[in-house]
Amino acid sequence: MEPRSASRSSPLSRGRVLPRRFYQRDARVVAPDLLNKVLISGSILARIVEVEAYCGSSDPASHAYRGKTRRNATMFGPPGHLYVYFTYGMHWCANVVCMPAGVASAVLLRGAEPLEGLEEMWERRPRARRENDLCSGPAKLAQALGLTGADDGIGLLGRSGRMCIVDDGLPPPSMPGNGVRIGIREGSDLMWRWWVPGSRHVSKR
Repeated sequence: MEPRSASRSSPLSRGRVLPRRFYQRDARVVAPDLLNKVLISGSILARIVEVEAYCGSSDPASHAYRGKTRRNATMFGPPGHLYVYFTYGMHWCANVVCMPAGVASAVLLRGAEPLEGLEEMWERRPRARRENDLCSGPAKLAQALGLTGADDGIGLLGRSGRMCIVDDGLPPPSMPGNGVRIGIREGSDLMWRWWVPGSRHVSKR
Protein backbone atom coordinates (compact mmCIF):
# COMPACT_ATOMS: atom_id res chain seq x y z
CA MET A 1 0.00 0.00 0.00
CA GLU A 2 1.41 3.42 -0.95
CA PRO A 3 1.82 6.06 1.77
CA ARG A 4 -0.97 8.58 1.76
CA SER A 5 0.25 11.85 0.31
CA ALA A 6 -0.17 15.19 1.98
CA SER A 7 -2.00 17.92 0.12
CA ARG A 8 0.12 19.71 -2.46
CA SER A 9 0.15 23.43 -3.10
CA SER A 10 -1.21 24.86 -6.34
CA PRO A 11 -1.84 28.25 -7.97
CA LEU A 12 -5.58 27.71 -8.28
CA SER A 13 -6.50 30.80 -6.27
CA ARG A 14 -5.49 32.67 -9.45
CA GLY A 15 -7.39 30.33 -11.78
CA ARG A 16 -10.34 31.37 -13.93
CA VAL A 17 -13.73 29.75 -13.39
CA LEU A 18 -15.00 28.46 -16.73
CA PRO A 19 -17.85 30.67 -18.01
CA ARG A 20 -21.20 29.46 -19.29
CA ARG A 21 -20.16 29.97 -22.92
CA PHE A 22 -17.47 27.29 -22.45
CA TYR A 23 -20.20 24.70 -21.86
CA GLN A 24 -22.64 26.05 -24.44
CA ARG A 25 -21.19 23.77 -27.13
CA ASP A 26 -21.48 20.19 -28.32
CA ALA A 27 -20.28 17.69 -25.70
CA ARG A 28 -17.80 16.27 -28.23
CA VAL A 29 -16.13 19.68 -28.37
CA VAL A 30 -16.33 20.44 -24.65
CA ALA A 31 -15.03 17.02 -23.56
CA PRO A 32 -11.42 17.23 -24.83
CA ASP A 33 -11.30 20.91 -23.81
CA LEU A 34 -12.06 19.88 -20.21
CA LEU A 35 -8.86 17.84 -19.99
CA ASN A 36 -6.40 19.41 -17.52
CA LYS A 37 -9.05 21.73 -16.09
CA VAL A 38 -9.43 21.57 -12.32
CA LEU A 39 -12.45 20.55 -10.27
CA ILE A 40 -12.87 22.46 -7.02
CA SER A 41 -15.22 21.05 -4.41
CA GLY A 42 -14.71 22.65 -1.01
CA SER A 43 -11.12 21.92 0.01
CA ILE A 44 -10.73 19.28 -2.70
CA LEU A 45 -8.97 20.01 -5.99
CA ALA A 46 -8.56 17.46 -8.76
CA ARG A 47 -7.31 17.80 -12.33
CA ILE A 48 -9.58 16.25 -14.99
CA VAL A 49 -7.71 13.59 -16.98
CA GLU A 50 -10.48 11.51 -18.58
CA VAL A 51 -13.91 12.32 -20.02
CA GLU A 52 -16.66 10.89 -22.23
CA ALA A 53 -19.24 12.72 -24.36
CA TYR A 54 -22.94 11.83 -24.50
CA CYS A 55 -25.16 13.49 -27.11
CA GLY A 56 -28.84 13.13 -26.28
CA SER A 57 -31.29 12.03 -28.96
CA SER A 58 -28.54 11.15 -31.44
CA ASP A 59 -26.69 8.90 -28.98
CA PRO A 60 -28.21 5.53 -28.00
CA ALA A 61 -25.95 5.39 -24.92
CA SER A 62 -27.23 8.72 -23.59
CA HIS A 63 -29.77 8.84 -20.77
CA ALA A 64 -31.63 11.41 -22.88
CA TYR A 65 -31.87 9.25 -26.00
CA ARG A 66 -35.60 8.60 -25.54
CA GLY A 67 -36.48 12.07 -24.36
CA LYS A 68 -36.87 14.00 -21.14
CA THR A 69 -37.73 12.22 -17.89
CA ARG A 70 -37.65 13.11 -14.23
CA ARG A 71 -34.30 11.37 -13.91
CA ASN A 72 -32.51 13.12 -16.80
CA ALA A 73 -34.23 16.54 -16.63
CA THR A 74 -30.98 18.30 -15.67
CA MET A 75 -29.46 17.30 -19.02
CA PHE A 76 -32.10 19.45 -20.75
CA GLY A 77 -31.41 22.45 -18.55
CA PRO A 78 -28.96 25.32 -19.05
CA PRO A 79 -25.27 24.51 -19.62
CA GLY A 80 -22.75 24.77 -16.83
CA HIS A 81 -24.64 22.58 -14.35
CA LEU A 82 -23.90 19.16 -12.92
CA TYR A 83 -26.01 16.13 -13.86
CA VAL A 84 -25.59 13.44 -11.18
CA TYR A 85 -27.16 9.99 -11.57
CA PHE A 86 -27.25 6.68 -9.71
CA THR A 87 -26.05 3.56 -11.49
CA TYR A 88 -25.91 -0.20 -10.81
CA GLY A 89 -27.88 0.43 -7.62
CA MET A 90 -24.75 1.52 -5.76
CA HIS A 91 -22.76 4.33 -7.44
CA TRP A 92 -23.15 8.02 -8.22
CA CYS A 93 -21.61 9.50 -11.38
CA ALA A 94 -21.27 13.15 -12.42
CA ASN A 95 -21.61 14.86 -15.79
CA VAL A 96 -21.19 18.43 -16.98
CA VAL A 97 -24.24 19.69 -18.91
CA CYS A 98 -23.50 21.23 -22.33
CA MET A 99 -25.39 22.92 -25.20
CA PRO A 100 -28.21 25.50 -24.85
CA ALA A 101 -31.17 24.70 -22.61
CA GLY A 102 -33.55 22.23 -24.22
CA VAL A 103 -30.81 20.23 -25.96
CA ALA A 104 -29.53 17.27 -23.94
CA SER A 105 -25.74 16.95 -24.12
CA ALA A 106 -23.28 16.15 -21.34
CA VAL A 107 -19.72 15.16 -20.53
CA LEU A 108 -19.09 12.35 -18.05
CA LEU A 109 -16.27 13.16 -15.63
CA ARG A 110 -14.47 9.84 -15.77
CA GLY A 111 -11.07 10.36 -14.16
CA ALA A 112 -9.10 12.99 -12.25
CA GLU A 113 -5.72 13.48 -10.62
CA PRO A 114 -5.99 14.48 -6.93
CA LEU A 115 -4.21 17.76 -6.17
CA GLU A 116 -5.44 18.95 -2.78
CA GLY A 117 -7.70 17.61 -0.06
CA LEU A 118 -6.32 14.09 -0.34
CA GLU A 119 -7.01 13.20 3.28
CA GLU A 120 -10.70 13.88 2.74
CA MET A 121 -10.62 11.74 -0.39
CA TRP A 122 -8.95 8.87 1.48
CA GLU A 123 -11.67 9.03 4.15
CA ARG A 124 -14.37 8.74 1.50
CA ARG A 125 -12.51 6.03 -0.45
CA PRO A 126 -11.21 3.73 2.33
CA ARG A 127 -10.79 0.80 -0.07
CA ALA A 128 -8.34 2.71 -2.27
CA ARG A 129 -4.77 1.46 -1.91
CA ARG A 130 -2.95 3.93 -4.13
CA GLU A 131 -3.33 7.62 -4.87
CA ASN A 132 -4.06 6.86 -8.51
CA ASP A 133 -7.03 4.74 -7.39
CA LEU A 134 -8.83 7.63 -5.68
CA CYS A 135 -10.49 9.16 -8.78
CA SER A 136 -9.69 6.75 -11.63
CA GLY A 137 -13.25 6.03 -12.70
CA PRO A 138 -16.53 7.97 -12.68
CA ALA A 139 -17.94 6.34 -9.54
CA LYS A 140 -14.63 6.68 -7.69
CA LEU A 141 -14.38 10.34 -8.67
CA ALA A 142 -17.91 11.12 -7.48
CA GLN A 143 -17.30 9.29 -4.20
CA ALA A 144 -13.99 11.06 -3.58
CA LEU A 145 -15.68 14.42 -4.11
CA GLY A 146 -18.65 13.46 -1.95
CA LEU A 147 -21.16 13.90 -4.78
CA THR A 148 -24.66 12.42 -4.45
CA GLY A 149 -28.09 12.90 -5.96
CA ALA A 150 -28.47 16.00 -3.80
CA ASP A 151 -25.91 17.64 -6.10
CA ASP A 152 -27.89 17.02 -9.28
CA GLY A 153 -28.45 20.37 -10.97
CA ILE A 154 -25.92 22.43 -9.03
CA GLY A 155 -24.22 25.25 -10.91
CA LEU A 156 -20.53 25.22 -11.81
CA LEU A 157 -20.10 28.90 -12.59
CA GLY A 158 -19.02 30.39 -9.28
CA ARG A 159 -16.47 29.69 -6.54
CA SER A 160 -19.07 30.28 -3.83
CA GLY A 161 -21.11 27.26 -4.95
CA ARG A 162 -20.77 23.58 -4.09
CA MET A 163 -18.42 22.99 -7.00
CA CYS A 164 -16.78 24.74 -9.94
CA ILE A 165 -14.29 24.00 -12.71
CA VAL A 166 -11.25 26.21 -13.14
CA ASP A 167 -8.67 26.88 -15.84
CA ASP A 168 -5.34 27.29 -14.02
CA GLY A 169 -3.33 27.84 -17.21
CA LEU A 170 -2.43 24.26 -18.09
CA PRO A 171 -3.85 23.68 -21.60
CA PRO A 172 -5.49 20.46 -22.78
CA PRO A 173 -3.06 18.03 -24.42
CA SER A 174 -2.47 18.87 -28.07
CA MET A 175 -2.90 15.18 -28.92
CA PRO A 176 -5.19 13.64 -26.29
CA GLY A 177 -5.78 9.93 -26.08
CA ASN A 178 -8.97 8.99 -27.88
CA GLY A 179 -11.02 5.79 -27.91
CA VAL A 180 -14.41 4.18 -27.43
CA ARG A 181 -16.49 4.75 -24.32
CA ILE A 182 -16.45 2.20 -21.52
CA GLY A 183 -19.19 0.13 -19.90
CA ILE A 184 -21.96 0.70 -22.45
CA ARG A 185 -23.76 -1.57 -24.92
CA GLU A 186 -25.25 0.86 -27.44
CA GLY A 187 -23.02 3.31 -29.25
CA SER A 188 -19.97 1.36 -28.12
CA ASP A 189 -18.20 1.99 -31.43
CA LEU A 190 -18.19 5.79 -31.08
CA MET A 191 -14.79 7.31 -30.29
CA TRP A 192 -16.13 9.76 -27.74
CA ARG A 193 -13.71 9.17 -24.85
CA TRP A 194 -10.63 11.34 -24.36
CA TRP A 195 -7.82 11.26 -21.81
CA VAL A 196 -4.49 12.82 -20.91
CA PRO A 197 -1.75 10.61 -22.37
CA GLY A 198 0.58 9.14 -19.76
CA SER A 199 -1.63 10.00 -16.77
CA ARG A 200 -1.63 7.34 -14.04
CA HIS A 201 -5.12 8.48 -13.04
CA VAL A 202 -6.92 7.38 -16.22
CA SER A 203 -9.36 4.52 -15.53
CA LYS A 204 -8.44 2.47 -18.59
CA ARG A 205 -5.92 3.10 -21.34
